[in-house]
Amino acid sequence: MSPSVPRLVVAAPSSGSGKTTVATGLMAAFAARGLAVSPHKVGPDYIDPGYHALATGRVGRNLDAYLCGPELIGPLFRHGARGCDLAVVEGVMGLFDGAAGEGELASTAQVAKLLRAPVVLVVDASSQSRSVAALVHGFASWDPEVRIGGVILNKVASDRHEELLREALDSAGVPVLGVLRRAARVDTPSRHLGLVPAAERHADAVEAVAAMGAQVAAGCDLDALLALARGAGRLACDTWEPPVVAPGGRTVVAMAGGPAFTFSYAEHAELLTAAGADVVPFDPLRDASLPDGTAGLVIGGGFPEVYAAELSANEPLRKAVADLAASGAPVAAECAGLLYLCRELDGLPMCGVLDATARMTERLTLGYRDAVAVGDSALAAAGTRTRAHEFHRTVVEPGAGAAPAWGVRTPARRVEGFVQGGVHASYLHTHWAAVPGTARRFVERCRTS
Repeated sequence: MSPSVPRLVVAAPSSGSGKTTVATGLMAAFAARGLAVSPHKVGPDYIDPGYHALATGRVGRNLDAYLCGPELIGPLFRHGARGCDLAVVEGVMGLFDGAAGEGELASTAQVAKLLRAPVVLVVDASSQSRSVAALVHGFASWDPEVRIGGVILNKVASDRHEELLREALDSAGVPVLGVLRRAARVDTPSRHLGLVPAAERHADAVEAVAAMGAQVAAGCDLDALLALARGAGRLACDTWEPPVVAPGGRTVVAMAGGPAFTFSYAEHAELLTAAGADVVPFDPLRDASLPDGTAGLVIGGGFPEVYAAELSANEPLRKAVADLAASGAPVAAECAGLLYLCRELDGLPMCGVLDATARMTERLTLGYRDAVAVGDSALAAAGTRTRAHEFHRTVVEPGAGAAPAWGVRTPARRVEGFVQGGVHASYLHTHWAAVPGTARRFVERCRTS
């Protein structure tokens, strides 16, 4: 078993404290020092890993104990961090916030314990002085198994404000490892589902990540943070590997990408490749045809509602997708992919694979889901159970076809999605590493359809 990689978990008392800025800045600052930095994100979020990838030059990876189970957190981490000098793990929400009604499950605290990693707490100090000591003391003492190794104070107003904060924290027993002032250049624009993905604003995103790195390098004690990371406990678990299927001839699986379809877990392409697929990316905004030899199609999440006009205008590709689906070839579509396969989105023609319409709404649908496959499909045998995540401000009518994709067990029982020929289309995001047979089943269907 290879040595454990030095690692830090960047957490906060609540969302909005600045942990994305700090985590991404740390990744960029350490990478600028010549370290190979492995970037990770707790939870199902797809957007932050895009910024992490810009900071490190490595693919951003998720660690979600709900989707994958606690037993896979260590192995998936070791897989992503293999060969690196340091791993930085950005938390989700507040340190102890996890899946609703599930205790610590899927919380940053749980992941930190599973990784035996020290936690750096990012505190928004903009509206407090001495009270910061009570806050940090509470977080440091709440769970003795969670090691708060230091604090980074964010949004500090002045030298005097910093002095007051440091005086207060002297009594808390947790070292201050960084102090950051407000900096407009590191702000990242948001919209209806959070930050704007890096792929949609590449040049501006590169500039923002560089500014984060410079700010963190100037305001944080990188040597002390690296020493803290090197003090992480030994991680005694195997390294996750995508199961390799016996040779049976390669097959081409097209995977949608580009600005409209930015949501995909890195392990999905790795699982497909190990199962015998040549995964070929394409951009539905720009490519007029599917990759040569396409035998199967994967369309993940993203923001087709933002690019509906451009997607609709690419009529040759819409027809190619419809023709592929009509041939019976496997098509796996999640959330954004579901919208793209509909007859129309916000009144604009889409691929017309599904007899359904999609539109934007004001209502946010968000949360973890327990689901079971209603019938056989290219992704799952009937009765297969999975855990999933749902996150959108759109609605598809009807919400399920004559053959639904999933029966959702929580928070309310319902059926959703569509199974139609080789098509599996659903709002639910799943992590295939939790059910590794998913990729193998999909590739086998590509060979035989």
